[in-house]
Amino acid sequence: MSYRVVTWGTGNVGSYAVRAVLGHPELELVAHIVSSPEKSGRDVGELIGFGQLAGVLATDNVDQALATKPDCVIYTAHSETRMMEAAEDQAQCLRQGINVVSSSLFMLQYPHNPGIAFLADPLKAACEEGKSTCFNSGIDPGFANDTMPLVFTGLSEYWSSIRMREIVNYATYEQEHTIREVMGFGYPIDHDCMLFREGMLSLGWGGSVHSVAAGLGITLDKVYEVHERLPLTEDIHNGMGTFKAGTTGAMRFEVRGIMDGREVVVLEHVTRLTDDIAPDWPKGKGYRVIIEGEPRMEISMDMEDRNGDHAVAGVIQTATAIVNAVPAVVEHKLGLVAAMELPKITGKGLYRPHDMDAS
Repeated sequence: MSYRVVTWGTGNVGSYAVRAVLGHPELELVAHIVSSPEKSGRDVGELIGFGQLAGVLATDNVDQALATKPDCVIYTAHSETRMMEAAEDQAQCLRQGINVVSSSLFMLQYPHNPGIAFLADPLKAACEEGKSTCFNSGIDPGFANDTMPLVFTGLSEYWSSIRMREIVNYATYEQEHTIREVMGFGYPIDHDCMLFREGMLSLGWGGSVHSVAAGLGITLDKVYEVHERLPLTEDIHNGMGTFKAGTTGAMRFEVRGIMDGREVVVLEHVTRLTDDIAPDWPKGKGYRVIIEGEPRMEISMDMEDRNGDHAVAGVIQTATAIVNAVPAVVEHKLGLVAAMELPKITGKGLYRPHDMDAS
């Protein structure tokens, strides 16, 4: 069976989402939505540097794209400074009976968390109105911090704590607005950036903690957050420009779920712009799940794209985590869903010979 999809957004994740759709045997791209008139009217394959034309022209006319009556919209448009606008974009689709998968509203990774009801409730109402389904996820939050820990606890005799850890060097991420203005890299270590305002870490990553707790049938007593930042010792230069010595070059934060007076489920991020900063912090790259119990387990997911870049690989996975979920979401009962509520998502139909050009 083939599912008709519309892709929305041509940023870092969006470009890889389009590429994944074009290579997926069960998906048919029928329209692509862009935010700027300059991109409208151009072939999607050209926009994403696919190497060949896709035969679908981008449009900045949302109504025109949705009039193609897709089974699902793959929504990856920017949301960090337009959260409510992104929610309304998704609701517009859902009210028309069009299912949505998205990496943008990642705080809805666990949509049953009361702390994000202000976002979830309008989308639930839109799902009810349109008899549609909505899944917001990605690689982080999502999969590495919900699916992976839940799957491996199934190998436990018992468990006593779970830590989900991301270690990434963001030097090649090249989303300058996110890196500088949202995360505060390149600013003084006490800069009032969006990421570290009160409650923002729990809003963005608390879903991982709540999702794992819910999946394991426990009730947390409280969830709180901690963070620290370290300065660069010298100027560094990358694709986003210059980051001056003395400004933020590394950060570490945790969202901690507490039960019985102890840390039971913890989400940890260790983020750097250069590998030699913060030598005492956890090293490596990719994702770790550490399950204390019997047996103790430490599960690693190291990834890299065809050029050996782990940050780009994580972006690809953020796209494929939602693209490959489209059939399951379309066939699911209506409403907002979490990853644990979907069937197992696999790479069925995605085999290619190793030496085949993936572009």
